[in-house]
Amino acid sequence: MFASQDILQGCLEIVRQSGDIVREHWAKPSNVRHKGRIDLVTQTDLAVEAFLKEKLANLVPGAAFMAEESSESEKEPDGLCWIIDPVDGTTNFVHRIPQVATSVALWNKDHVELGVVNIPMMNECFSAQCGQGAYLNGAPISVSKAETLGDALVATGFPYDFSGRLDRILERLSLVLPKSQGLRRIGAAAVDMAYVACGRLDMFYEEGLKPWDFAAGLLLVEEAGGRVTNLRGEALHFGDVLMASNGLVHQEAVDLLGPTAV
Repeated sequence: MFASQDILQGCLEIVRQSGDIVREHWAKPSNVRHKGRIDLVTQTDLAVEAFLKEKLANLVPGAAFMAEESSESEKEPDGLCWIIDPVDGTTNFVHRIPQVATSVALWNKDHVELGVVNIPMMNECFSAQCGQGAYLNGAPISVSKAETLGDALVATGFPYDFSGRLDRILERLSLVLPKSQGLRRIGAAAVDMAYVACGRLDMFYEEGLKPWDFAAGLLLVEEAGGRVTNLRGEALHFGDVLMASNGLVHQEAVDLLGPTAV
């Protein structure tokens, strides 16, 4: 297996250290600029990304980077590549809502080899290695046992560029809300995926996600016993509408939302 335990442990240590930057900036005013009307970036995003790229470059020499604030491509990498979201949930961060995550995944040819999602303000660090299970602060985790959508707590999110997608977004809400136990919008896809992996959420779906939003979370969910596909239940590719679940409610969710896929 390529991703040795030493690489995962090194990645964990680096990502945890990057959480110190988030905590340090938490009590300070945020220097916010707009990438879009509601798409924000702060000095914290830039500082965490720079730190991660510097440290991870030494951990796996030669690996490429796909990082939110500096990447020019969103295509699936050909070889080894670190996929990084330095601050997933930047709007949460700006408003000091603690569901803010740093997501780091190591892509290897055609799959995620290891992933870490750290939620520093909650002191929760999720990790997974291909074939080795998923963990929260070092303890094993698994998905929930909800068997129907009627027993499922579902999460979703809204893309920044929702113009032209609003009808589809509202259609899916109108389908899921009456079928589920409840619907949540946390505001950070990496947190949503981590919460599916540890059983706090039973399902999550979202359109418009970028690779850095979900790469680490994808492995977390699968290694915790869950399932990640597109809305039709097919293998997920970058750019697809993502659906993650505990696996037990997945087919019911595909039957419900599959017809809304684009």
